[in-house]
Amino acid sequence: MLQHPPARIGMREHEVDTPALLIDLDAFEANLDSMAAFAAGAGVKLRAHAKTHKSPVVAHAQIARGAVGQCVQKVAEAEILAWGGVPDILVSNEVVGADKLARLAALARICRIAVCADDAGQVAAIGQAAAEAGVELRVLVEIDVGAGRCGVAPGPDAVALAQLIAATPHLRFGGLQAYHGSAQHLRTIGERARAIGAAIDATRRTVEQLRQVGLTCDIVGGAGTGSFELEAASGVYNELQAGSYCFMDADYARNLDEDGQPVSRFQHALFVLGTVMSAAQPGVAVLDVGHKAVAIDSGMPVIWQRPELTYTGASDEHGTLRVAAGHAAPAVGSKLRLVPGHCDPTVDRFDWYVGIRRGRVECLWPVAARGGFS
Repeated sequence: MLQHPPARIGMREHEVDTPALLIDLDAFEANLDSMAAFAAGAGVKLRAHAKTHKSPVVAHAQIARGAVGQCVQKVAEAEILAWGGVPDILVSNEVVGADKLARLAALARICRIAVCADDAGQVAAIGQAAAEAGVELRVLVEIDVGAGRCGVAPGPDAVALAQLIAATPHLRFGGLQAYHGSAQHLRTIGERARAIGAAIDATRRTVEQLRQVGLTCDIVGGAGTGSFELEAASGVYNELQAGSYCFMDADYARNLDEDGQPVSRFQHALFVLGTVMSAAQPGVAVLDVGHKAVAIDSGMPVIWQRPELTYTGASDEHGTLRVAAGHAAPAVGSKLRLVPGHCDPTVDRFDWYVGIRRGRVECLWPVAARGGFS
């Protein structure tokens, strides 16, 4: 059940109830435009990842700028996007279980749907679900290019699995899923380039071995907000799966460019708005933004444009701020924007986006695919 929205159209930002999830619409649109221009100039496709935004509204804004579709991680996310009119969806993950696969196959009647596999038993189960639904499903082989998570080994093992997919009725081999997630947060460009270079080499080798047995890859997908420029320049990847670029978070902002400066292609567009609820302790202020309102798995949130304030810890409903010496604590009742350390799980805590432009609420969008269901 959706909670009551924290704002009304036309309301000023300082009137929004808190905690609230804000989108700075000017920054958000600039981020979408920047990635769209990059992909077009690089001659690669963008299949933006919806695990970040969980919203058909955002998906359509990306598609309107040239994205070929969306990635998701769960069947439930695919359902919300498909029912919301998104025409082309890749579940860039393995799906296990007859019920989930039946739901996935049903979506093939209303959109182009694809899924990943890294196991022969998965391929058989996907084929059975597709046959029972009377549809054809595209299946990509996921290869492990360095993350050590999901994925079959590149090379002969991947080729054998692709051949099995191609030989299974109601399935079509769709290509390779080759995403190196942990490389996204290596801080220096040199570290990221080395990790992604190894991923590119493994992927290139596998594509060539597939070609030798007569199999072509419609999709060679991967890349994220931290590395997409490297995959785009590879001549191997033809789809980019970046997601966080549309919002940016404090963790991605710690990545450095060739000059050792923070990467600045994208702007912070996602914020949690909080209210100061206590300033009773000297040098301390307390916000109504704790664990239930902001994710801290990738570090503490950053107080937007208030360097004298440091978010030092969270409990369920409280966030503690340290006030630098020589500065007054913010007044009780004042509102502060926080840049989350990790945008994806922060978004998942809220039912609504509050779209802000020039200080006023312009739109309210449901976070339609949020929640732990799969």
